[in-house]
Amino acid sequence: MTSSLAALHSLGQPAVNPTHLAVANPGALIQSVDWVAIAPPLIAALAALLVLLADLLLPEARKRLLGPLTAAGLLLALLALLPLTGGQPRATFCLPGGQGGTGGCSYVADHFALVFQLLVLGGALIAALLSLHTVDEQRLPAGEYWFLLLSSAAGAALLPAARDLATLVIALEVVSLPSFALVALKRDGRGGEAALKFFLSSVTATAVMLLGVSFVYAATGSLHLSAIADALGHLPGQLRPLAEAGAALTLVGFAFKVAAVPFHFWVPDTYAGAPLPVAGYLSVVGKAAGFAGLALITNLGFRPYGHTWGLLLAVLAAVTMTAGNVAALRQRTDSAQGAVRLLAWSSVAQAGYLLVPLAAAGYAGSAHPLGATAAYALIYGLVNLGAFGVAAVVARTSPANRLDDYQGLFARNRWAALALAFFLLCLAGLPPGVVGLFGKVVVFQAAVDAGLGWLAVLMAVNVVIALYYYLLWLAKLFTPAPEAAGQATGTRLPRPLAATLGLTAVGAVVLSAAPQLVLQVVSGSLF
Repeated sequence: MTSSLAALHSLGQPAVNPTHLAVANPGALIQSVDWVAIAPPLIAALAALLVLLADLLLPEARKRLLGPLTAAGLLLALLALLPLTGGQPRATFCLPGGQGGTGGCSYVADHFALVFQLLVLGGALIAALLSLHTVDEQRLPAGEYWFLLLSSAAGAALLPAARDLATLVIALEVVSLPSFALVALKRDGRGGEAALKFFLSSVTATAVMLLGVSFVYAATGSLHLSAIADALGHLPGQLRPLAEAGAALTLVGFAFKVAAVPFHFWVPDTYAGAPLPVAGYLSVVGKAAGFAGLALITNLGFRPYGHTWGLLLAVLAAVTMTAGNVAALRQRTDSAQGAVRLLAWSSVAQAGYLLVPLAAAGYAGSAHPLGATAAYALIYGLVNLGAFGVAAVVARTSPANRLDDYQGLFARNRWAALALAFFLLCLAGLPPGVVGLFGKVVVFQAAVDAGLGWLAVLMAVNVVIALYYYLLWLAKLFTPAPEAAGQATGTRLPRPLAATLGLTAVGAVVLSAAPQLVLQVVSGSLF
């Protein structure tokens, strides 16, 4: 399936080497498994089981070791990506006779998969570091928390490598189901309500998506993305409405997962009610998993309908970025959890920007614009997790986490204020946050090159709108706080929290000094 495999070649992966395909005998039911290819999600899953077992066996006083054990498991999963770089794509779980290419394989570790696995596992590791102090301070059940985080991360690492609809749906649900429980672990009244809204919206999305998948399977007779693309181009007339309806319903299901308008209503309440590290995890890892799945089904499975889903995604991108920015403008500075809600609405707007290259891929007739989505997702993930880290710092002395609580932060905690200022500049796309500007320029270019000038103009307008609330928040950091505020000055941060802020801030500074590093990762020159 040369045409469908070429859909992701813009991310830099070389041609498939048949020697890496793990089919022992085309006529046999028993296949060999390429353990190296599946190592990243497998290590995360095994680490989850190890944490669950350790939680049963360790005494209460030793359960603090579960957090470092989780971080070590995620680090090992990240290191497992190294043997997969620089060589040919590897595939496993293939249909008999599929060893000449990856079209009949359910798991393909190509460059696209590696980039998104780097993003989701790296984001999960930062979220785990951010969680080390949260689990202790908020007295969350440690065993359950770390097990659920690792389980969700394993699903997020599996999803970018999935190449059939069944594996995609299962991986997406493995990401989502533990996330419901993670949100509900904050037992302060808001956590249960946030988890319920998240659960109901996700269940609705899954039901719609499964209905669409069943329609696509009925029309094409296959669940493999490459076979679906082949069949859609040669369907008889009576099956085309069924296939088109299935494709549309499947896209709607994924739109829930990436929080695209009008399927975004769960985001602000869920983020505000969840523990802050979980909110950061959902805003980066959960969103990245959804975008990876959306890119795969559109560019590999539904490629013959490119102009149709390209227009749909372009409209979704326009509405999503506008609604997210307008809602962020309306956030009151004195409202409880206002800072988290502002980050939530900002993440909705950022989802609109991320949809732009996906829409451009439909109009361009190839997946070349997908590199822009991958680059922007890497940049956004790093700085957004850093912003949630600073929110966790402020929440230690101001649990309400109002925007007004950030007033005078520079006088109380200079390094946290400087870090948040830099993260906000990156999100706004203003110097010295050059990496944020670089990401937006890449997305602009993808839209213009695909002939979506109107979408590029609308994005420019939204970027200007977003400047207002980002700069308003930034100004508060350096405005003297009222004397009656009575907030602690110079409070020493827990080491894991300080390490998280340092890691994300240094990463953002390095990428701002050398933004071409992101482009090199996406283009594949580092693999």
